[in-house]
Amino acid sequence: MTAEEKYIEVEKALTEIRPFLNQDGGDIELVSVEDNIVKVRLSGACVACSVNQMTLKSGVEMTIKKYVPEIVQVINVSSLETSTDADNIESLDPSDIVER
Repeated sequence: MTAEEKYIEVEKALTEIRPFLNQDGGDIELVSVEDNIVKVRLSGACVACSVNQMTLKSGVEMTIKKYVPEIVQVINVSSLETSTDADNIESLDPSDIVER
C-alpha cells in the first residue's frame, strides 16, 4: 500500500469513528501518517476527557488498524501544537519544554 493509499484509508477509518466522538462533543483530525505511525489531534470535549487515551487505543487505533493493518501506533498530538510541530515531535529536546 502506498503512503497516499494509507492516508486515504486512515481518513476512511476516522470518518467511521468521528460520529461517536461528535456525539460527545469531540472530534479528531488526521495530522500525518508516516512510518506506519498515525498522528491525530483530538479536539473539543475529547481534549479534557479523562478517558481520551482509552478512546484513542480501544476505539481509534483499533478502527484504523481494521483499515490499515500495518499501522503500529496512533499518537494524539496536543491541540496547542501546529501540524508542523507535530510532525517533528520526536526530535524535540526535553530542555525545549517550558513549564507553565
